[in-house]
Amino acid sequence: MKRENGSKRAEIVAIGEVLIDFTSENTDAAGYPTLKAHPGGAPANFLAAAQKAGRQTAFIGKVGDDAFGRLLLNTLKEKGIDVSGVTVTDDAFTTLAFVTLDKNGDREFSFARKPGADSLLSTKEVPKRLIKNADVLHYGSLLMTTKTGAASTFLARKTAAENGVIVSYDPNYRAPLWDSEERAVEMMREGFEGVNVVKISTEEAKLIFGIGGKRAAKAIAEKVPSLRLIAVTLGGDGAVLRSGRNEVFIPAPAVNVLDTTGAGDICGGSLAAGLLALPGFDKKAFISGERPLTKAELEKIGRYAVTAASLSTEKHGGIESVPSPEEVEARL
Repeated sequence: MKRENGSKRAEIVAIGEVLIDFTSENTDAAGYPTLKAHPGGAPANFLAAAQKAGRQTAFIGKVGDDAFGRLLLNTLKEKGIDVSGVTVTDDAFTTLAFVTLDKNGDREFSFARKPGADSLLSTKEVPKRLIKNADVLHYGSLLMTTKTGAASTFLARKTAAENGVIVSYDPNYRAPLWDSEERAVEMMREGFEGVNVVKISTEEAKLIFGIGGKRAAKAIAEKVPSLRLIAVTLGGDGAVLRSGRNEVFIPAPAVNVLDTTGAGDICGGSLAAGLLALPGFDKKAFISGERPLTKAELEKIGRYAVTAASLSTEKHGGIESVPSPEEVEARL
C-alpha cells in the first residue's frame, strides 16, 4: 500500500469516501441510461467547497490502485486538497456510484461497493497528525457501514475531541449500503456523539429524530447537547441554522435544477469555511458553548452556504459543481 504526500497545515480535514458518480444524462427508448463519470463522495465534495471558499483542506480515505483511483487523486490535488492522508490499495476497487435522476434532478443511488476501497480504511491508516493540527474534522455516515470504517471514523473523532478540534458531521443515508434501516439509524445516531457542527437534511432528521422541517433544528439541539451549530437543509426551500438559542431561516435562490448530487455537502463545506472566517472567531469558546453564533453571523455564513449549494445544482456532479466565491457573491 502507498500513501500520498502533502505539506501545508490543513484547517479542515475530512475522513470518508471519495468515489466516482456515474450520472444519468439521458435514457434510450428502453429506459437504459447514458452515464457520465463525475468525481464525488460526500466528504470530498465537502472539502472541495471549503477549499474553494478559501480554506486549506485535507482528505483521509482509501482508493483502489486502479484508473478511477488515480483519477480521483489527481482531481483532489488539482483542487488544492492535501491527499497525504489517502491510502492506495490493490485489495479492492475504487467505489462506483450509479446515479439516476428524475425530472426534478433528485437522485436514486446504486453502488458497486462489495467491498469498495473506501470501506476498508483501517484505524492504522488514520493519520492522527492531520487531525490534531486541524481546526475542523468532518465525517459522514457512509464509512460507518462497515466495522472497519466505523472504527476508523470514531478514532478520528476521538482524536479531534482530545485535541480541541471542532467535530463536524453529516449523517448521509444511502439505504443500499446498510443491512437495514434500523441498523442505519442506530449507527447514524451514534455518529452524533460529541459532535459540534451538523449539516442534516430534513429527510434524515425525520428518519433519525422523528421530526423534520423548520422545527427540526431546535429538536436536535435539545437531544445533542454538544452541538454548537446545526444546519437543517430543506431542499429547494433553503435551510434553518441554529446556534445556542439563535435561529435563522435562509431561503434558497431560484435556480434551474439539473442535478442535486453533492448540494448538501457543498452547503456543509461552505458553512465550515464560513465559520472559521468569521471575524474574531474563537474555536475554544465555540466548542465550549460560551460563545454561540449571533443571528447576524448565522445569516452571513448561511446565505453563502445555501447559495453555493443551490448554484451547484445547475451542474452535474459534486466536486466539479462547486461555484466560485465570485459566482456566489453575485447571487447574494
